[in-house]
Amino acid sequence: MDPASATAPAVAAVTSSTTTASDPAQTSLQQKSLRLQSVKEIRALPSFQPDLYQRGWFSIPHPTLPLLATAHNKSVTIFSLATFSAHSSLTGGHSRSIRSATWKPSLPPNKLCLVTGSFDSTAGLWRYEQNDQSGSGARLETEITAGRRRVGNGDSDDNDGEENDEDDNDKGDEEDDGWEFTLVLEGQEHEIKSVAFSPSGQYLATCSRDKSVWIWEDVGGDEDDDEWETVAVLNEHEGDVKCVAWCPDVPGRRSGSGRHYSLDVLASTSYDNTIRIWREDGDGEWVCVAVLEGHAGTVWGVQWEADLERKRFPRLLTWSADQTLRIWELEVEDEDEEVGTDGKGSGQGANPLFRSNLGGVPNTMRRSLHEPWTCTAVLPRAHTRDIYSASWSGSNGLIASTGSDGTVVVYAEFDGPAPSVKDDLTTEDEAAAMLDGDVHMTNGNSNAPAASNGRSRSLGRVTNHAHNHAHGHDHAHDHAQEHDEQSQHQTHSHATHHSNAPARHWRVVGTVASAHGPYEVNNIIWCRRFDAGTDRRGVEEMLVTTGDDGVVRPWEIIT
Repeated sequence: MDPASATAPAVAAVTSSTTTASDPAQTSLQQKSLRLQSVKEIRALPSFQPDLYQRGWFSIPHPTLPLLATAHNKSVTIFSLATFSAHSSLTGGHSRSIRSATWKPSLPPNKLCLVTGSFDSTAGLWRYEQNDQSGSGARLETEITAGRRRVGNGDSDDNDGEENDEDDNDKGDEEDDGWEFTLVLEGQEHEIKSVAFSPSGQYLATCSRDKSVWIWEDVGGDEDDDEWETVAVLNEHEGDVKCVAWCPDVPGRRSGSGRHYSLDVLASTSYDNTIRIWREDGDGEWVCVAVLEGHAGTVWGVQWEADLERKRFPRLLTWSADQTLRIWELEVEDEDEEVGTDGKGSGQGANPLFRSNLGGVPNTMRRSLHEPWTCTAVLPRAHTRDIYSASWSGSNGLIASTGSDGTVVVYAEFDGPAPSVKDDLTTEDEAAAMLDGDVHMTNGNSNAPAASNGRSRSLGRVTNHAHNHAHGHDHAHDHAQEHDEQSQHQTHSHATHHSNAPARHWRVVGTVASAHGPYEVNNIIWCRRFDAGTDRRGVEEMLVTTGDDGVVRPWEIIT
């Protein structure tokens, strides 16, 4: 089938039941849930143009401007979120597929910086500057919204997305639409699977099939100096590392300083079925402070909660080849206090690693680097194959997921325990999930993965007692050579911890089957809307999916 001729899927009707929150602290969550009662459809909007005509791997919106970067083959196409048309393209910097990209935050409005991660084992840094003497970015904004259209290099599909892309037509010596390829970050031995900037843009994390996570620091004197140093090489995963994500700069990030050793917190996921949490200690060393276990297959990705109204430390969302999505929460001690902007606390709850009066105390006498995390929810099972991508909206609280089965699923969180399977508003999928023990609540649910007091290399480990260590099948595109990897798990003693958070549950509020026809969907992301179809420009959100058919498709949430 010609990808361009694939028919857009029908919209999906959604329903949900009414809930009432009695806890004033949950007012914000209740309001979000109540808004979801009127969700009626998930409707496909006209796709971004032009179609890629090759597999699209990954899309990411700019943090402030109406731009979307989509990785495909050895290229990145920059689309306008205002016109759904191509703004510019990046080609020629990599010799193999680009699988990930990240925008550098906190730049002047007339400057753009994008880092790409490639299967050629390098990360590339690209810059775009609009000649705007005012520095306001007005010309760039006008250019984007006016619908400037630049077509990419038209490379053919690369079949398996990895092995054959070296032979594709590559216009590598051209300067691409004002973009300049300014720097190559190299050192990792195999394919780069994911790249991510810290909230300030000071740090860049990259991860690879060589089982490593690298942290790079921007040491340039000013924004135009592309000087980066490797400050950490983290080799504790036992399989290739699929994804890295930094905790966003939200109010909750400063809570619980007794457990938090720096404001910059990194999460990584792996083929070894685990998630690791990394922090910088008082000696400037990056260390693993927790290993989260519970998934029974490759953990394809991770995202931090970005709720600006939440005061507790942000939760984690992970998704896996085991067809589940899990939510994890840090157990914060009562004596822990809010930390300052430098990552230090001032009271008895502050971390000794950051107290100046302990400068002469040997490391062996300091508090062990340990964070207890608990799996507080496993979302209702709605996928039949690997979940490749998920996205958690910071504004409406919805989670969307997609993957190998081509289905888009949207979930909402509600206060209170899960409804009885006899509730006539409970869907068949939700009922089956609850009967299978797939919906886990806080407050003493014995089926939820329990946090562990056992330590290995000063690690806190979160473990599901019923965890199956067998690996799920890896992503077909990520490829046959990975299937011979064997993960070796360590045995730990376990103790149960329960979250003090009020009981909540998740429900499926919408699905779209065959979102890209017969093709797999590799990525889903929430984006703010800037197009003519919204009267809340820059506020209303839409979903964008990227698939094997070369189509980048936006979706409107109808309420």
